[in-house]
Amino acid sequence: MGSSLWTVCLIFASLTSAAVCANPRKPVDVDFGRNYVPTWAFDHIKYFNGGSDIQLHLDKYTGTGFQSKGSYLFGHFSMNIKMVPGDSAGTVTAFYLSSQNAEHDEIDFEFLGNRTGQPYILQTNVFTGGKGDREQRIYLWFDPTKDFHRYSILWNLYQIVFFVDDVPIRVFKNSKDLGVKFPFDQPMKIYNSLWNADDWATRGGLEKTDWSKAPFIAAYKGFHIDGCEASVNAKFCDTQGKRWWDQPEFRDLDAAQWRRLKWVRQKFTIYNYCTDRKRYPQLSPECRRDRDI
Repeated sequence: MGSSLWTVCLIFASLTSAAVCANPRKPVDVDFGRNYVPTWAFDHIKYFNGGSDIQLHLDKYTGTGFQSKGSYLFGHFSMNIKMVPGDSAGTVTAFYLSSQNAEHDEIDFEFLGNRTGQPYILQTNVFTGGKGDREQRIYLWFDPTKDFHRYSILWNLYQIVFFVDDVPIRVFKNSKDLGVKFPFDQPMKIYNSLWNADDWATRGGLEKTDWSKAPFIAAYKGFHIDGCEASVNAKFCDTQGKRWWDQPEFRDLDAAQWRRLKWVRQKFTIYNYCTDRKRYPQLSPECRRDRDI
């Protein structure tokens, strides 16, 4: 936790009786091979420092990707990524969780490349029972091509929280009582990929990938997984209720985290399905609980 956030937490705790700030546990960096295996185009993955750092390469022939060895029901998953620099229009760098059936669940980070000098767009989405269409898009408050930043997903029975470094940028609460499906019984693998999506990624497909700039390179390290490993067909986690992310302080954001999320909403959000009345004339039930309006 950064010192500034810790100071905010201490001040808030001293003024109220609320619980102390509950940031996820600090990730433990491991080598690529501990938790992950290549998925496709193996020759487009480059390894450095004994596997503690890797690069994904995209050219006009193929992109590439990797996935976790195990499947997980709940936990904390993070990746340190440095995005494709320069003219990255048309490319998508993805970090996401997904189950493996027709009515699948999925939790997405997608980084949409842009022309040189224009900011990256970070798109998040949540699929439940095969249904997505819950896109939110933000600009980042830093240049994600200059250095590594940590992108994390905290997933438990109560909420899904997307973090950029220690800043929550989105929360998706369990709203099953409102008739909204929530991922809780389909184990998911973690996937990372770099691929060409110039039919939609940049300005709705108007900006095409400039292959003269290839190869496009995204760098990864960290490879942290702290989850309840389960077979693909499992319906529950055998340690449910006993892990740190199950504890009461992780069932909601605290006041400091809500303030940081509000800051992201006000300063950096460029699209939120919850406020798109043209696309969704009727407000989705989870939006009010997620404080997206």
